[in-house]
Amino acid sequence: MMPHKYEAAMDGLGVVVMAAGRGTRMRSEQAKVLHRIVGRPMIHYALDVACAVAGHSVAVVVGHQAAHVRAALESALAGQAGHAAVRIVEQVQQLGTGHAVLQTRPVFADGNRKAPAAYLILNGDTPLLQESTVRELLRMHRTSGATVTMLTAILENPGGYGRVVRRPERGASGAVHASADVLKIVEDRDASPEERAIREINVGTYVVDGAFLFAALDKVQPHNAQGEYYLTDIVDMAVTQGHRVAALPLTNPDEGLGVNTRVQLAEAERVIRRQIRQRWMEAGVTMVDPDSAWIEAGVTIGKDTVLHPNVTLEGRTVIGEGCELRSFTRLTDCTVGSHVTILDHCVCADSQIDDHAAVGPFVHLRPGVRVRAKAKVGNFVEMKKTDLGEGAKANHLSYLGDATIGKGVNIGAGTITCNYDGVHKHQTIVGDHVFLGSDTQLIAPVTVGAGAVIAAGTTVTQDVPADALAIARVPQANRAGWAARRRALLANATQAPAKPLAKPQAKRTPATKVSGKKKGR
Repeated sequence: MMPHKYEAAMDGLGVVVMAAGRGTRMRSEQAKVLHRIVGRPMIHYALDVACAVAGHSVAVVVGHQAAHVRAALESALAGQAGHAAVRIVEQVQQLGTGHAVLQTRPVFADGNRKAPAAYLILNGDTPLLQESTVRELLRMHRTSGATVTMLTAILENPGGYGRVVRRPERGASGAVHASADVLKIVEDRDASPEERAIREINVGTYVVDGAFLFAALDKVQPHNAQGEYYLTDIVDMAVTQGHRVAALPLTNPDEGLGVNTRVQLAEAERVIRRQIRQRWMEAGVTMVDPDSAWIEAGVTIGKDTVLHPNVTLEGRTVIGEGCELRSFTRLTDCTVGSHVTILDHCVCADSQIDDHAAVGPFVHLRPGVRVRAKAKVGNFVEMKKTDLGEGAKANHLSYLGDATIGKGVNIGAGTITCNYDGVHKHQTIVGDHVFLGSDTQLIAPVTVGAGAVIAAGTTVTQDVPADALAIARVPQANRAGWAARRRALLANATQAPAKPLAKPQAKRTPATKVSGKKKGR
């Protein structure tokens, strides 16, 4: 989550974020606002905007799966400035949008603070809405003198959305002025043919005068088939009472996309990923095939870094400057220094790779790994909870787990740390400038002193002193002519005719002595 910009907040503005609905069209057991977009729960995007502009309190209304939504909100807010200004309110019965906003009244009726002069109402399912657009909506509300100011979008195909009907204030060309006041909102199913031809739709984002909002909501009645209290009714109420209702059409209609289906979820993902890629390319990152780069919102990338096709960067990954990440590499919550090369098909999670290191291809770094400066990790090496020292090399086919490895160590192909005894994990410590020959097994817990040499094929079961040679293998024996004799035997066996199986012979029963004589039949 981006840092909250409270220094740029608007004095006297309270914000309500609507996040109580189930989202039945998602066909999911999970609350709609918890579905992830670019690695983040959908509700986090509305929360970012709310915290950026609020000058009073922020109230988030939860309902369906309230405990899970609350946990996602608290996770986003943990450690952030202004945490205390965000209150979570539960709508126990989901009785409509108007009823949801009413639940927030105690948050803003704090006797120690003056009530907000205006309220911004956001939806938790509009993740594409930008802070700059919301600020423009707030500016229009201040300058227009309107009691209600709403955000709208003009769509090529507005079917299914509520239409915004403006007062018939027309210019010389006959077109309705964009500045014309709103007369009413008509739901699609209730619209006349003329109203259905209107392409301007209600996005569901409002700014409402503080003195008007809750007084109006107290009068809203559930006169509809669903028996719900609709927030949109306050627009009709304001017009009826002679108040002005203004509307700001979105410059980019994508911002008003409400995510109600899996198709819309995928569309929001596509738009946000494109925005992220564009932002990093403008900051100096090269993407060989931008459309195939998958970069989550919490990722940071340094300038002059090159991303080859099909690179995936997730979570809180930080990439330094001048790095090169080759195709099909996936980094999750990793910290990568500058001038690092990561070759193809590497999977790394919760690990640190320092400056000028080289990793890959086909490397798996599991959580807790640190690859120090100028170290090299080569093909088919797996590491877990291991600190690989500066300039060390593990170039081929090795497993290193629960290990601390010093500077300049050479790790031969096929080396493994045997860190698990079936019950507990144990540590392996390798000092600086150790040479580990190929096919070495280190049976933890074990320590290899600095400068030692471990002969190829050795199983190390006890500590090795510094500068010592450790060798543990079966002595070699050469048997002259053995291979030639074996080949001859094999050749004869293939040329000789197969012998029939011998008939089994009946087993003879030994005679039993009776009074010193054999017993006859």
